[in-house]
Amino acid sequence: MEVADEEKPLIHYLPHQDEGSRYTSDGTVDITNQPACKHSTGNWRACYFILGAEFTEGICFFAIQKNLVTFLTSVLHESNVDAARNVSTWIGSCFFTPLIGAFLADTYWGRYWTIVTFLSVYTVGMLALTLSASLPVLMPSVSSGEIQRAAVYLGLYLVALGTGGIKPCTSALGADQFDSADPVERVTKGSFFNWYYFLINIGSLLSATVLVWVQDNVGWGIGFAIPMVLMAFGLAVFVTGKKVYRYKKLGLGGSPLKRVSQVVVAAVRNCRLELPRDSSTLHHQEPSPTEGNYKIQHTSKFRFLDKAAIVVLPSSDKKAATVQASPWRLCTVSQIEELKMLLRMYPIWASLLVFFAVTSQMSSTLIEQGMVMDNRVGPFTVPPASLSTFDILTVVFLIPVYDFVLVPLARRATGKDRGFSQLQRLGIGLALSVLAMAYSALVETRRLAVANRSAEVALVVPVNIMWQAPSYVVLGAAEVFTSIGILEFFYDESPESMKSMGTALAQLAIAAGNYLNSAVLGLVASATARGDEPGWIPDNLNHGHLDYFVWTMAAVSVLNLLMFIYFSLRYKR
Repeated sequence: MEVADEEKPLIHYLPHQDEGSRYTSDGTVDITNQPACKHSTGNWRACYFILGAEFTEGICFFAIQKNLVTFLTSVLHESNVDAARNVSTWIGSCFFTPLIGAFLADTYWGRYWTIVTFLSVYTVGMLALTLSASLPVLMPSVSSGEIQRAAVYLGLYLVALGTGGIKPCTSALGADQFDSADPVERVTKGSFFNWYYFLINIGSLLSATVLVWVQDNVGWGIGFAIPMVLMAFGLAVFVTGKKVYRYKKLGLGGSPLKRVSQVVVAAVRNCRLELPRDSSTLHHQEPSPTEGNYKIQHTSKFRFLDKAAIVVLPSSDKKAATVQASPWRLCTVSQIEELKMLLRMYPIWASLLVFFAVTSQMSSTLIEQGMVMDNRVGPFTVPPASLSTFDILTVVFLIPVYDFVLVPLARRATGKDRGFSQLQRLGIGLALSVLAMAYSALVETRRLAVANRSAEVALVVPVNIMWQAPSYVVLGAAEVFTSIGILEFFYDESPESMKSMGTALAQLAIAAGNYLNSAVLGLVASATARGDEPGWIPDNLNHGHLDYFVWTMAAVSVLNLLMFIYFSLRYKR
């Protein structure tokens, strides 16, 4: 899965100073809007504040996600299918709203103010969720009524909105702290994405162990109040670092979506014009060091879009000349190439949807499977949601191993600074997800066999929950390769004016994967539960065939892997 025909960099920057200057050369500025000084801004000194805020956000998000299916089934009394679908839909929404945050960051507010605003919304959402979970104590008469249900979902979707400004912007703002024109800082940026994901999983570990235990044994109100307080603290930490951050200037072309739309409209309007053989006659715009602009080389793919840059000699009619100069009729080559860059990434993006549908099983069907298994491990009783600890520990263990062992070894073999190419890293994760689903299907087949042999009619089957652990371990290893790789891939490959939007596309793949899982669960329920048939995923899993569903996910993952390999071999940077 090597990237074909690695080319010279297509984007040319105009540095503010000569190389080796005390200022950055990628157009970043400090809090006073002056060129950023290398020795007093950015790098790891700034990333500590950003990672601190992301760490607290990770604790909050996973404090909800890890045990949400248990909350919905035990407190709101939803069915297994409905709870699994609602969890996947909510998680999907958390990774869909980054499109909103990325749009605001790249167009109006910048990454810093977008994070501050959405962190505040996030904190309000955690407050609403905490109060809704406390209703049985505060207002016993509505403990299981529609008021509590409405309050729960209000809090959940305020949190989902809050994540929209954090997920695409914290990783992008962190990457901005490393000068893209500095060879040393450019390599360090690759490590930043690894440690960014490392801290997210440390937060996930704390949530899956300490907070899940608090929720199950102390109370849901306290279990949500603790991360709410941490969220407010994370907001304060993030604001504290504003003087050492490096900031990217907003693109002068306005909204990234508007720029893309202008290319499409202009190309359609000029569809009858003939493309010139010499691409140098197309409409170019020289980069400006003071405006932070850049120039992208022309490429031959998607040539129809080049018609948006055809220069037509203006008419003597002044009105006609004004229309011709409109950005909705004439675009620059760099503007067109931005759209081409997004289109080239689309097949890779589409290949990742099934992967995230697979990983979403850790928040839905795998937990429901664990709820009907023997969860006694020695003297301890293990909550099914805490099995995700194996996924988290695998990620926490493998990230340093990947950074300090695998990358140097691969670098010697391949000669690449990062060891593996980004597409190779993604492909390894996809292959591991196939193994995880196949193993989970075998576990469920064995569990059902034991349930069918049991003389007693019991919900819990005497198959120990620790049989699930290898599934979580393999999925954790898959995340180290694919979930981190997708963040780095979309940040690096996105147009310079759309870095937040590129990160949001990575989050959108996670959202689409969860929506896909929700849709598949609904389809399976309606297709298999007919008449007296309990279906594959009934409330009592002993009467169903969850193994059929998981085998189906494994088979689809194989086909998806083959599709990814095909498109990755054809991908050109």
